[in-house]
Amino acid sequence: MITLTLLHPTSSNPIQSWTFDTTTTIRIGRSTDNEVVLYSAVVSRHHLEIRYEDNHWQVVNLGTNGTYIERKLISQKQAVDGMIIRLASSGPTIQIHLSPEQSSVKGQFARINQPQSRSSVQQKKSSLEDTITHEPRND
Repeated sequence: MITLTLLHPTSSNPIQSWTFDTTTTIRIGRSTDNEVVLYSAVVSRHHLEIRYEDNHWQVVNLGTNGTYIERKLISQKQAVDGMIIRLASSGPTIQIHLSPEQSSVKGQFARINQPQSRSSVQQKKSSLEDTITHEPRND
């Protein structure tokens, strides 16, 4: 699993996050056909891709104004947990969070496709029904 967090431009506080479980390519840019859409004049329509290749994530610049990591212009770089990327020299910043328990896309698909036990599903259903049908008591 990978989580991308848009950071506030001056305080570095999180503004918005996107989490991807089974995606092998995440596109970021101004165009609405990207998985992450950022409206900024310095961000290209298709600014960058984050690709899962050979058991790791790669950050690949596609933008005219460049992609920066630690104030250095990159064309491609392996992603590491906590890495902060900047779209253009003065554009938005995104922090990358990698989940240690999900190291491969195959593992992600396997977890999603595993059937739940009947008792687990029944417990969730019963809990939901209790929440919907029972009024709180004033004892």
